[in-house]
Amino acid sequence: MPAKIAITGPESTGKTQLCIELAKHYNGICVSEFARDYLSAIQRPYNCYDLDIIATQQLHLIKESSKLKNNFLFADTELTVIKIWYEHAYKYCPEWILKYYEEQDYNLYLLMDIDLPWVYDKQREHPHLRTYFFNLYETELKKYNRPYKIISGTEETRLKNAIKEIDAKKM
Repeated sequence: MPAKIAITGPESTGKTQLCIELAKHYNGICVSEFARDYLSAIQRPYNCYDLDIIATQQLHLIKESSKLKNNFLFADTELTVIKIWYEHAYKYCPEWILKYYEEQDYNLYLLMDIDLPWVYDKQREHPHLRTYFFNLYETELKKYNRPYKIISGTEETRLKNAIKEIDAKKM
């Protein structure tokens, strides 16, 4: 079973780029964010049923990738993102997602800081709520006693800070 690291946090904080760079650095696996391709394909506003599909498929991708012979698995997103997204958009989160969320078994969560400039794309919704969402993520990680580190810095500094935190965990 590989060491599992979740890359989590608000939109436009460099999760995807960091996931790719860490997988390359550690010769690990980067599990991509299912939501991005899915939302592009549906070509309509998403609804709560779409979030169920996204959660199911993201869990499937992570589970299947965990079976591969590798030392590190980096998840571009995981159920913290989906839980917060669901609760913000619909004021609740389905019990089945909460159950799987509580059972997550990541060795480390890298919470991406909001110190990067927000970059527009059609799927991003809340440039004005970055601090609000960052605080929600940190509150969730603390509430469930998740091992996490905040990753700050731009470009190569962000990657170096993430590598430093992963190496310190001695996974």
